[in-house]
Amino acid sequence: MHPAHNLHLMASLIRRLHLLPASATADARVLVLTRASRGFADGLVAVLLASYLKEIGFSNFEIGVLITGTLLGSAFLTLASGFLAARVSRRRVLLLASGLMFLTGLGFASFTDFWPLLLVAVLGTVNPSAADVSVFLPTEQALLPDTVNDRDRTALFARHNLAGRLMGAFGALASGLPVIVAEARDWDLADTQRLGFLVYAAVAVGVTVMYTRLSPNLEKREPGKADAPLKKSRRTVFRLAALFSLDSAAGGLVVDSILALWLFNRFDFSTETVAAIFFGAGLLLAFSQLVSPWLAARVGLINTMVFTHLPANFLLILAALMPVGELAVACLLLRMLFAQMDVPARQSYVTSVVPREERAAAASVTNVPRSLAQAGTPVIAGLLLSQTDFGWPLIIAGLGKATYDILLLIQFRALKPPEEGGAAVDAD
Repeated sequence: MHPAHNLHLMASLIRRLHLLPASATADARVLVLTRASRGFADGLVAVLLASYLKEIGFSNFEIGVLITGTLLGSAFLTLASGFLAARVSRRRVLLLASGLMFLTGLGFASFTDFWPLLLVAVLGTVNPSAADVSVFLPTEQALLPDTVNDRDRTALFARHNLAGRLMGAFGALASGLPVIVAEARDWDLADTQRLGFLVYAAVAVGVTVMYTRLSPNLEKREPGKADAPLKKSRRTVFRLAALFSLDSAAGGLVVDSILALWLFNRFDFSTETVAAIFFGAGLLLAFSQLVSPWLAARVGLINTMVFTHLPANFLLILAALMPVGELAVACLLLRMLFAQMDVPARQSYVTSVVPREERAAAASVTNVPRSLAQAGTPVIAGLLLSQTDFGWPLIIAGLGKATYDILLLIQFRALKPPEEGGAAVDAD
């Protein structure tokens, strides 16, 4: 069946099931579909990456370095895409990113030596977490508010994240298939796992087709409202970026690939078991996204971000202290009910407290420091895990994230978005 026809059927299903807010446009459906597709690919490689790299002989430290490379490259690409969107067609930015995703999949499928893989990791789009920390993020985040009214903005961000997380769960589950196939067919495991990166490249082709369906209306700019660098919102955005960086630096210690490595080392879990764990975690993360807009409408965006995040951090620390794998997994799964509820609220908050013409730059500036901060810590986690299988990365991450939550509440509880009675963001 033609990819464009598949897209039409999926979009029709989303519309008929009322999975998007009532005011969402056809462009909103396309962006949710692309997020779902990329989520599957990211979920697949996030779990597969650690297992595959161990299989071809890399040490825990080398795996940490490669994961750091993927995040470091994503940070610079995210910065470039955010500012490039102010000068060229947003659709062109997304199409270029899709092409890079395709080449990344081919690169990981082709090379097995450390230095070529590190080059592909830095220059490519592989994401060691099913969460969307990628070159696509600033452009999609800037486009989404233009496809829905203000009242439905947080709900649309929640659906966007739900799609990515839900399909990321299925991608994580699929990461266990190469082991099953290799055992059934008596194939080499590393060669079979390498096919997962070809699937990643194939998804990039499908995403490219979807982006070509975006409406030209998204490229229209209001008079005097063309995308611009940060001016009015610079101080606010820089303060948010600093806090988000603290959260992400802590989060880099527990990205999916690192958590998978810890579970392999600490409890000697198989790849299939870890894949099933991440599938369950992904489902919990996905459906928790739907709670975020409901909470935000009642307690506000900042309160939603803080008071759902704190319990997740406590459970992360608790998981590290568990003596047996079953209890540790129970803590991690329970954590997933709260860990990502802040994401739709955070994304909605950033786009609501800056002028419309500064959204692309704000999305880039708040996401790039997050990516850079996150990029520096997986190598630390890899080094810690090379010395001991105790969950020090989890404990340090939980404490760092809790510090972020408290500082965010203190600094931003008084700055409210328009739907909560805040000042209009376009006002001089």
